[in-house]
Amino acid sequence: MAERSTDEMKTQLAQANGLKQFLEENMDSFAESDFPNLLKDKLAEKKISKAQLAKASGMSDVYLYQLLSGRRSPSRNRLICICIGLSLTVDETQDLLFRAGTGPLYAKNKWDAIILYGISHRLDLFAINDLLFEENENTLI
Repeated sequence: MAERSTDEMKTQLAQANGLKQFLEENMDSFAESDFPNLLKDKLAEKKISKAQLAKASGMSDVYLYQLLSGRRSPSRNRLICICIGLSLTVDETQDLLFRAGTGPLYAKNKWDAIILYGISHRLDLFAINDLLFEENENTLI
């Protein structure tokens, strides 16, 4: 079966006679999150070590290893830190946030806009935190 778009699924959901039937019919279309494997794939793709990622994303080695083992799930802020630590593009960041089950960054939100600016200009985590602080916004870490 061909993958359904989000709009197609929303329409089908609105017209569904029952939730169970909708869920069964669309089981293969739901986004699944396997964050530990997703993160391992990104580490390999970007050719960055776990220690380098921990340092660049402002987290301890222990915390990162807990994420990689699946013993902990990161908050949205920590996910953003990981994206910055991996030097992901804006599109890659939005994709990782989506696949991890959190909301994307929105340019209409000041806090998100500052982060999007930092990512698109290849700033590191500490420079982005400085921008957030200068604008009286909560920092990532």
